[in-house]
Amino acid sequence: MRFKNKVAIITGGTGEIGRATAWQLASEGAKVLLADLGADVARVAAELSKDGREVVFCEANVGKESDVIALVKAATDRWGRLDVMVSNAGVPGRGRTNDTPLAEWERILGVNLTGVFLCAKHAHAAMKASGGGAIVNTASIMGVVAVQGAVSYASSKGAVVNMTRATALDYAKDGIRVNAVCPGFMESGMKGLPPGTRADLGDLAARHPLGRLGKPLEVAKAIAFLASDDASFITGHSLLVDGGYVAQ
Repeated sequence: MRFKNKVAIITGGTGEIGRATAWQLASEGAKVLLADLGADVARVAAELSKDGREVVFCEANVGKESDVIALVKAATDRWGRLDVMVSNAGVPGRGRTNDTPLAEWERILGVNLTGVFLCAKHAHAAMKASGGGAIVNTASIMGVVAVQGAVSYASSKGAVVNMTRATALDYAKDGIRVNAVCPGFMESGMKGLPPGTRADLGDLAARHPLGRLGKPLEVAKAIAFLASDDASFITGHSLLVDGGYVAQ
């Protein structure tokens, strides 16, 4: 019960990692505000609110500052504090540098980078009033390495890694720690790929020293660690959760 009496906001709440993180934090006592776009966010929150877990929902577009302000206000109006912000909302993007339309570049960065910035910006006052807190951003292994044909996505995640460092320095004096997780290839991410994609990727699992793909709950547990007092002397760090993929 590391999060008993603590309040957490999780963006991108209907995705696999968002849902797993909400379950993990709520199971450890957190009151969770789950944020995302679309009707699914209400259903996911209801599914998670079982066995004593307290999870409510709020529809929000993290790329809009007014939505992020309203999101933080919803948490503090309901529970009177904010202790954890998990900036997990993100969208994928493909395209080479020379053929990526500006509108697509701006769409990817609007969610993956600006959304993370806005969540950190507007969590600050509420966390400071609560005596401190923890922000955990979801970056990616693509924030550390790159692949051909993903310029907007890799750029957005690389920026999140360095923004995590910069924000950690800005917020340290206020007792607010800022870290990131960099997930690798997930089992869930391989579902629903176009026919032939698996073959094109080859034996992706075999490229990992641990010999398999990751699970969303494994990322959620890393997020929970960084958000908890177990990581009380860790800030400005981006934790790879990738089965050793980047190491080689």
